[in-house]
Amino acid sequence: MSKAKVLVLNGPNLDRLDLRDSSIYGTMNFDQLSSFIGESATSLGLEVEVRQSNSESEIITWLHEAADNRNPVIFNPAAFTHYSYAIRDAAAMLTAPLIEVHLSNPLAREEFRHTSVISGVSHGTIGGFGPDSYRLALIAMKELI
Repeated sequence: MSKAKVLVLNGPNLDRLDLRDSSIYGTMNFDQLSSFIGESATSLGLEVEVRQSNSESEIITWLHEAADNRNPVIFNPAAFTHYSYAIRDAAAMLTAPLIEVHLSNPLAREEFRHTSVISGVSHGTIGGFGPDSYRLALIAMKELI
């Protein structure tokens, strides 16, 4: 029996975690975060493909591919969370589950981060637990699929 495959998408600046405020984003760099996600998935019997892009159009293309292939998606849209209606529209096309994830808790941060245009088309949102936000999203995704 093959493992269920989950696409884990990450938005802008997450490739530079090690240069960002560690009190908000932790101390892992993106490669370490990707390894953590992969190890967490393996322990749950899932397969993941982790991607990151600073390009809105590339993320939209990946969401279109996920929609076409009916892939479940765990998505950290990063700054695009708050204003990218184009990404929201692409995410709304998904027929498999979508879970929004954040390392930090956006509601505990600046007011402009309190609104997510992605949450309304997601099955749920998990944030504020650092890298464990992804592990918790994988646990939830396993239950959804």
